[in-house]
Amino acid sequence: MTGLNMEEEPVPPPGVDVEAGPSNDDSVLDQPRPSGDDDEEDFDDPFDIAHTKHAPHHSLRRWREAALVLNATRRFRYTLDLQSLEAREKRSKLIRAHALVIRAALLFKLAGEQSIVGDEEPSPSPSNEFGIGVDQLSSLTKDNNSSALQNYGGVAGLSKMLNTHLDKGITADDDELSKRRSTFGSNTYPVKKGKTFWRFLWDAWQDLTLIILVIAAVASLALGIKTEGIKEGWYDGGSISFAVLLVIFVTATSDYRQSLQFQNLNEQKRNIHVEVIRGGRREKISIYEIVVGDVIPLSIGDQVPADGILINSHSLAIDESSMTGESKIVQKDPKKPFLLSGCKVADGTGTMLVTGVGLNTEWGLLMASISEDNGEETPLQVRLNGIATFIGMVGLTVALAVLVILLSRYFTGNTKNSDGSIQFEKGKTSISKTVNGVIKIVTDAVTIVVVAVPEGLPLAVTLTLAYSMKKMMADKALVRRLSACETMGSATTICSDKTGTLTLNQMTVVEAYVGRKKISPPEDRSQLQNEVSSLLDEGVALNTSGSVFVSKDGKSIEVSGSPTEKAILQWGVKSGMKFDDVKSECTLLHVSPFNSTKKRGGVALQRQTDSQVHIHWKGAAEMVLGSCTRYLTSDGSLQPIDNEVGFFKDAIEDMAAKSLRCVAIAYKKCEMDKVPKDEEQMAEWVLPEDDLVLIAIVGIKDPCRPGVKDAVKLCSDAGVKVRMVTGDNIQTAKAIALECGILASDADASEPHIIEGKQFRELSEEERENVAPKIAVMGRSSPTDKLLLVQTLRKLGEVVAVTGDGTNDAPALHEADIGLAMGIQGTEVAKESSDIIILDDNFASVVKVVRWGRSVYANIQKFIQFQLTVNVAALVINVVAAISSGDVPLNTVQLLWVNLIMDTLGALALATEPPTDHLMHRSPVGRKESLVTNIMWRNVIIQAIYQILILLVFQFHGESILNLKDDGTGHANKVKNTLIFNGFVFCQIFNEFNARKPDEMNVFTGVLKNHLFVGIVGATFVLQIIIVEFLGKFTSTVKLDWDLWLLSLAMGLFSWPLAALGKLIPVPKTPLAKVFSKPYRRLIASRDSRSNSLKHE
Repeated sequence: MTGLNMEEEPVPPPGVDVEAGPSNDDSVLDQPRPSGDDDEEDFDDPFDIAHTKHAPHHSLRRWREAALVLNATRRFRYTLDLQSLEAREKRSKLIRAHALVIRAALLFKLAGEQSIVGDEEPSPSPSNEFGIGVDQLSSLTKDNNSSALQNYGGVAGLSKMLNTHLDKGITADDDELSKRRSTFGSNTYPVKKGKTFWRFLWDAWQDLTLIILVIAAVASLALGIKTEGIKEGWYDGGSISFAVLLVIFVTATSDYRQSLQFQNLNEQKRNIHVEVIRGGRREKISIYEIVVGDVIPLSIGDQVPADGILINSHSLAIDESSMTGESKIVQKDPKKPFLLSGCKVADGTGTMLVTGVGLNTEWGLLMASISEDNGEETPLQVRLNGIATFIGMVGLTVALAVLVILLSRYFTGNTKNSDGSIQFEKGKTSISKTVNGVIKIVTDAVTIVVVAVPEGLPLAVTLTLAYSMKKMMADKALVRRLSACETMGSATTICSDKTGTLTLNQMTVVEAYVGRKKISPPEDRSQLQNEVSSLLDEGVALNTSGSVFVSKDGKSIEVSGSPTEKAILQWGVKSGMKFDDVKSECTLLHVSPFNSTKKRGGVALQRQTDSQVHIHWKGAAEMVLGSCTRYLTSDGSLQPIDNEVGFFKDAIEDMAAKSLRCVAIAYKKCEMDKVPKDEEQMAEWVLPEDDLVLIAIVGIKDPCRPGVKDAVKLCSDAGVKVRMVTGDNIQTAKAIALECGILASDADASEPHIIEGKQFRELSEEERENVAPKIAVMGRSSPTDKLLLVQTLRKLGEVVAVTGDGTNDAPALHEADIGLAMGIQGTEVAKESSDIIILDDNFASVVKVVRWGRSVYANIQKFIQFQLTVNVAALVINVVAAISSGDVPLNTVQLLWVNLIMDTLGALALATEPPTDHLMHRSPVGRKESLVTNIMWRNVIIQAIYQILILLVFQFHGESILNLKDDGTGHANKVKNTLIFNGFVFCQIFNEFNARKPDEMNVFTGVLKNHLFVGIVGATFVLQIIIVEFLGKFTSTVKLDWDLWLLSLAMGLFSWPLAALGKLIPVPKTPLAKVFSKPYRRLIASRDSRSNSLKHE
């Protein structure tokens, strides 16, 4: 039976391959834009991948090779595992070839080792309740064994063995379901458990610099104990070891929590819901709850949820590419009744009897074997690896310089102890003391590398994405592809469906015409002659994919189907239509599913009373009207339509102007000799659609969603243009667009702001490029038109988000920068092609996704600003001090604590800032816009210069400023260095507030709403007090007096008014990042050229 959905189409548009990659436009979008600078034109940045959604593997390999990485295991954990992806494809082919053998091996291997997706699967056991066993059922479907099926008595005989009623399904009581699961298994499959916390600890330990520090700490520990005894000698080595272990533990804990969030989100993605028939009622259940014997209706875009046998079908075509690897559409009929789990319905409708679930299907075996998540990189993640590489190269250079300077000063006798004595004197200093001195210098240099190479920077993207994805679930958006979350922040246009997205999808028939007569109220059948009413019942009850049934309590009637189908069926029921009686009085001969090109669907049926064959059509009113030559009056007489076409068109336009969806119902009689006699001819029968008789035109009201006008205005203010792309009548689309605010006034409601899909399709490429930016509403559009609009807009440089729910929206969803599938009305094919699923089909939720996307980008920028300030200040202070005095004021343990504040805790505090309204009052972030803006550079430079100046003043003149000359050289030096360490940490704590609002004066707005930020800042503050006051032996600090604590606090506090004053300084338009990164670009370019020359050799 045919469904009616104005935005659906049964077969992919010509020339479009749903499984294929993107259009060639991506190559244009992904290329860096030349700016006239020779260096920039010649430089092909490996980290400049604007669109990872379709990025070629060689580009992904290239940036990995270019990145400076200290801990590859951790850095690349959440990126696409290219090797694993290739292995997955090979394994898929192997499973298809050797399913039974692999199933046995897999069950043996996974026993006791892995968790189950869904509830735990009971072991299948033989039962006398059923006339067939699990092995017989498995081989039946796998081998496509038609002869065995016939021996069982066909699908009817098999259903009796499984105690299933082919029309009503199985009973839905718990005992029956439990019995079937214990006999045939459940529809679950084993999935590898996530990494344990201990594995994350091991991964965090793989950092090269931390390994070097631990080795140095062990050596220092041994030498310290040897020279100073165990009571005093263990402090230096022990404190470094403890600090390293703390860094590893905190890093592993943060990573583990992220991993758990991703596991939960992946579980949500896998748990799709399907419709089943149980006890004669249609209900939606989780795919994991399906059991053998279930009867499942299938329609266009559905995923076949289990192995099964076809019960009945109408033009059913299955895409088996997911199982066979071949993009081939297979027609299913009684001669080819076997259905494989995991395949997609490409066309038609049908019902199936489930015969195999879980690991008794090839799909279950495949998913159990390849269920590990291969990761995915995002454009922001790749760019941050580039920034981390740039900062890391600077840091390595600085660390090497510090190492050389300190070693030179040490061995030339220019390094002194705190008491003024020379540390190394040739021929006098013992070997153990010399080695210990060198170890301290090496650890200081290596610690600078730990601080300077921001390993946590690219991982901060993962942190903020994990946080955002969790919060977006609460906002009714399920993220399927990580990159979409951040790309949505750059969206410049949203191409939205009308039905269900901008409107409520709560459709009711509010107007009806039969002949020239307007039926008021529309349910009043007393105004119609009996034969007219009978024909109307046929067209409503039989030309539908919906159903009417009694509710569970037996007190009311329930209707299922698409919103349009439900509206028409409810209208029929209210008019007195007896759904079951009408169906029983007719035999359905053939179904022509709804086609979004012709905008109609039809059925052929034979009346049992007089054996007449009627062909009924239902669809877009003006299109069905164009095929009619006569119309039926309310009193049952047939009249030629020629003289009344104007009346009917006016009626349609009048309803459309009221934002009603107009649907026409028509029929024609068919001579018996024109009806195909055998099944093959019947399956290929093209129903005649000319010379029709118009029965009725109905107007269906679908009110706008509350708040959608505000949501559209919010997008407009944010620089995001909303376009309506709908299959509905252009007048209906115009009325809704005016109501929603997509069209500001009637003055805008003309070409080229409003255009029909056919008009747009027929334009030349150049004309389309001129017209596309102006389009606000596209009516009567097919999925092909939507795809064409997306491609044109992307070619013009727009970042395009597209909503879709139908199977053939898949190419547009796949092609768009962000594909948004509808969670309620969307088909499984549409959802699989999408990047984000809007769970409530609401446009307001789409706008929330834009907010979260912008928040991801903004949060990363906050973290970068904070981290750059710490990097610049720490590096300069240590370098200047090393050159001038041969000592570094910030030692290894102190810098590891600063690194913890900066990397892990800083990321947690700043990367989890919730989105603000301020984000929606600025333009979208450009694809190529620099991550480090001039505003950020200004803030970094001001804060870094302040920190460097004040701390270096204390480094060189601290003893006199603090009146410490009478305290003794050793103690005075320790007090001074403790103050520098304390002041430096407080500067970072207070600067963390500044980083929250890089371009706003009030940095405290909403701070109390971010409990994690407040908690981390508070915890850092308390821990700093504990470190200085109680852990001096470990950190080489001494207790400070109250006046020095107040001085440290003042040093930090002064960063607030300084930041406010700094924001008054204007910044140049030309990004400073281009100037700063020239040496880095040359270095990367030379590395690439050397790498390429080695490959050619």
